[in-house]
Order: sequence, then structure tokens, then C-alpha cells
Amino acid sequence: MAHLQDRLASEELGELGVRAEVRGGAVLVTGTVPSARCRDDVLEVVREELGGLEVHCDILVTEPSSPDHAEELS
Repeated sequence: MAHLQDRLASEELGELGVRAEVRGGAVLVTGTVPSARCRDDVLEVVREELGGLEVHCDILVTEPSSPDHAEELS
């Protein structure tokens, strides 16, 4: 598990607030990431490090989007 935390803290994934907790025969991955691609990268690392454990993902994707209307100022 320590090696997984090191990998999640390194490289481009290091800026993310992602946590992984082993519970029984499964791992729960939580946090917030900026894109679906980033979520997929995190899950790939988890599966590589903890092969054989079931992975449960509770990662929120907060992709920035353009406003759909003008802001009214008063």
C-alpha cells in the first residue's frame, strides 16, 4: 500500500487529492480530479499496484466548463 501512495503522490498525479483505502478484499479510491482521463490514469495505477483486489471508485470529476450565460452585475 505504501508503494501505491508513493506512486499517487509522484509525477503528474501528485497534485491530486486522491486517497486509496484497502477494506477487506477491495480498495476504495476517493478524491477529486480535473478530468475523466486523469481518473482513468489514477485507477490504472491502483490496479497495477493492487492487482487482485476489487477496485471501487468514488472519484469526482470536475471538468472546467465555459459559462452557459452572461453574469449579471448590479
